[in-house]
Amino acid sequence: MENENVENVNEEVLIEAKDDNNGIKISDDVVAVIAGVAVSEVPGVSGMAGGFAGGISEVLSGKKNMSKGIKVEVGEKETKIDVNIIVEYGTRIPDVAFEIQNRVKKAVETMTGLTVLEVNVHVQGVSTEKTTGEEKEVQE
Repeated sequence: MENENVENVNEEVLIEAKDDNNGIKISDDVVAVIAGVAVSEVPGVSGMAGGFAGGISEVLSGKKNMSKGIKVEVGEKETKIDVNIIVEYGTRIPDVAFEIQNRVKKAVETMTGLTVLEVNVHVQGVSTEKTTGEEKEVQE
């Protein structure tokens, strides 16, 4: 009789172990920041295209908003991400978009355990600003 109780306890533990998230809810904002950091590391991205409110909050807080230009829909175990970017003049847009999709998908899935169903890249503009070597060193 005692052996049956032990087996039942073990089965319950196994059932709990199969459930990956165990009631953990990841905020849309968290996923957006993870995606924003991944996008900022892609060569050829000049910046993020965000709304008026995003720009105002950056000015008032003095901090860079890493989720600017990113819209996220998080379900129970999956997510869809829209990224609005401005590309640097002279870069090949399909290559930049493909790299963004790969990096965002990998970063979000690795850090959250969510399945990324879509990463939609929307190119909102092209930056034609040329930076000299001195300005570039200061920015980095």
